[in-house]
Order: sequence, then C-alpha cells, then structure tokens
Amino acid sequence: MGQAVGNSITLAVGVAISPIPVIAIILMLLSKRAGVNSFAFGLGWVIGIAGALTVVIVASASIGTGTNGTQSNGTSTTKVILGALLLLLALRNWRKRPAPGQPATLPKWLEAIEGISPIKAGGLGIALSALNPKNLILIIGGGLAIAGAPASSGNKVIAAIIFVAIAACTVIAPIVAYRILGQRAQSVLESLDTWLRTNNAVVMAVLLGVIGVDLIGKGVGGF
Repeated sequence: MGQAVGNSITLAVGVAISPIPVIAIILMLLSKRAGVNSFAFGLGWVIGIAGALTVVIVASASIGTGTNGTQSNGTSTTKVILGALLLLLALRNWRKRPAPGQPATLPKWLEAIEGISPIKAGGLGIALSALNPKNLILIIGGGLAIAGAPASSGNKVIAAIIFVAIAACTVIAPIVAYRILGQRAQSVLESLDTWLRTNNAVVMAVLLGVIGVDLIGKGVGGF
C-alpha cells in the first residue's frame, strides 16, 4: 500500500490545490444559503473525485497496468502524455497571470454562485472535480499509480480513500471551519478569498509545471 499512496499522493495534492473551487466554496459560505449549498458542493466534489478515480482504477487493465511494481509501456506512455498536458496547462495559466497592480480575471459564473440552488451547487462540485481538465488529468495519473502498485485489492481501496481525502481536503476544510466557528470564520474566509483571487494563476502554473515534469520523468523511467 505504501507505494500506491506514495506514487499518487503528489497528484492528490495537485487536485487539492485548486483555487477556483476553494473560492467557490468560500462565496457559498458567505452567502445566505451557506449551510445547504456548501454541503451540496462539498458532497459533489467528493463524489466527482471518487467516481472518476474508481473508473480509472477499474479501467486501467485495458492499457496493461501491471501489479508487480513495474509499469507497462502503455502506462508509461500515458504518464508522459499526461505530464505534457499538465505542462501545457501550466504555460496557459502562467500567461493568464495578471500584470502587477491589475485585478485577476476569474470565471464569470463565480459572480452568480451565491444565488444558485443546492442541486446546482452539487452538480457544480461534481463538474469542477471530475470534469475539469486539470483535475481529470491528475486523477487519471493517480488512478494509474494506485492500480499499478504491488498491493492487494484491499490496500488499493485504502490508497484510493486516502487519495480522495487529500484531494478533497481544501474544499471540505472551509466547510468544517464554518460549521465550528460560524461567523467568526468570515474574516479568515474573506482574506483567503482575496489571496486566492490574486495568486490563482501563478499558483496553478507552478504546481502543474512541477507535477507535469514529475509525471514525464516517471513515464520515461518506465520504458
């Protein structure tokens, strides 16, 4: 199980460090429907990650993922491709970073997020976790790492649970903090929102670049 967790944990952290979903959950927590919408979004976020990861692990046999500690050429090729895609996303985010003194450009749908229904909040959580290209690439990489590790089925399930827990923690943590602290958490959430809006593009560019290089290295090393 150690190898399954070790090889996938960086990718789980990559999913966790997703500024836009964190900004979305903060806006929900600062709205009039904080409780129900934030719960629905958080649940959707977890379901999306868990569902996509499960599909990847189950389907990994189709590209020849091994379980003896080595990876097939199919898995190695997939990792190189995923790493290259992450580098392209990193370059895109770097180019989108705001100039000094300029406000960051964020998706327009964030402006209307405070008034959405719980059902839409849940659907948005699923979409941002499992259908977002950046997260999907990271989840695929994590699923391949878990599926190809020399571990029993039970240990792989535990590794998958750990992956989901880490990947979801940054969205779930503000919800828990709000539940515990109530209005006292508002100033902290507002400060975090401001920081994420300003540094979103740079954070994502650096993160995706590092993980992309790591994936390419692991893929090339498997040939």
